Amino acid sequence: MITLLLIIIYITFIGLGIPDSAIGSAWPALYPDLGIAVGSSGFVTAIISIFTSLASFLSARLINRFGTGTVAAVSTFLTAGALIGFAFADSLIWLCVCAVPTGFGAGAIDAALNNYVAVRFKSHHMSFLHCAYGVGVALSPFIFSFALENGDWRLGYRIIFYIQLFICFVTLLALPLWKRAATLQPDKESFTPVTLSYPKMIKFPAIRAGWLAFFSTCALEFTCDHWCTTYLVSSGGATESAAAMFLTVYYIGMTLGRFLSGVLATRLSNKKIICIGYSTVFIGIAALFFPLPVEVKGIAIAMIGLGNGPTFPNLVFLTPVHFGREVSQSLISSQMLAANIGILIMPPLFGALAQALSLNVFPYFAAALFISMTVSTAVYFRRAKKMGGCLLSLAAENQTEKAAEKQE
Repeated sequence: MITLLLIIIYITFIGLGIPDSAIGSAWPALYPDLGIAVGSSGFVTAIISIFTSLASFLSARLINRFGTGTVAAVSTFLTAGALIGFAFADSLIWLCVCAVPTGFGAGAIDAALNNYVAVRFKSHHMSFLHCAYGVGVALSPFIFSFALENGDWRLGYRIIFYIQLFICFVTLLALPLWKRAATLQPDKESFTPVTLSYPKMIKFPAIRAGWLAFFSTCALEFTCDHWCTTYLVSSGGATESAAAMFLTVYYIGMTLGRFLSGVLATRLSNKKIICIGYSTVFIGIAALFFPLPVEVKGIAIAMIGLGNGPTFPNLVFLTPVHFGREVSQSLISSQMLAANIGILIMPPLFGALAQALSLNVFPYFAAALFISMTVSTAVYFRRAKKMGGCLLSLAAENQTEKAAEKQE
């Protein structure tokens, strides 16, 4: 039963990844067909990121009230509805409307399932969970490649809608499994989740350092995603098709990094895996500063993905370890918010810098994000050791306050 639920969680995370790469895959054919500006994709992706952040902000209260399974099922339904909406879109306004449920559904799924796996399963399952996300992200470009060969980007959206609809039905049918799992894992359920407010969380340096670590790692991931192809074409001399292939290799590297993290989790600690990953990212970024052939630079960017891939799942897994299961949902939701703010802000910021200066600032920008990652992660690890008891005391205080309010 537990294994079946875990498989369903993996499938749901594949569904989380599918919409993330859809708009970029469809855009070359979509914007001329609708007669809108090529830069309009920025509006759509910004709305997705804003509502993903909003869902992360609200998710702790929603999940603690309605349960992980219900939130995951409803969120998957939202993203499925958004995908069929994209398939019938006839204007930029309609695309922006569809972006709202896309973002909100993604943010809620992300926060809910990350915490559930971190609290109830071993470390390697967290890494494999994010491998499943990588499968979903890689699936959309493959489907749209087929659809665009047939001259119909809407076909691509219809296909991924049917896939997402299937996943939606799976999550609905699996709702009873969440309750059964609670009875089969009583030791994993022997705690009362507590919702912490942001004003209380922000007081702790360890939590702030963790937020910066999540902000930085996702900012680096998506800056590479958005801009590495343009950088390789404009500054490295790559052809557009070759640059697109290097982006595919970048995603393969990220997925491989998370798979290897899952394999190594049985032998190495999460912190050691993160350190190995950071060393790999350092080599990749350092290579970009040298006048190397474009093929080597493409491999260097793939190394950034390979090394950065394990960071997110391992940091998430350590949250209940450091701070306690009672407060982990609030903390992980806040970490998802920090990550999504990084995704929202930093790729456009690099675009502004590149326009004002040159695309050659890409290695410097990546290096700055890497320094932010390493310093904030080091502070996070050092401060988090002393934090668990403080937050558990705060959780107990919150429970006492709520009990007093009910009596009144």
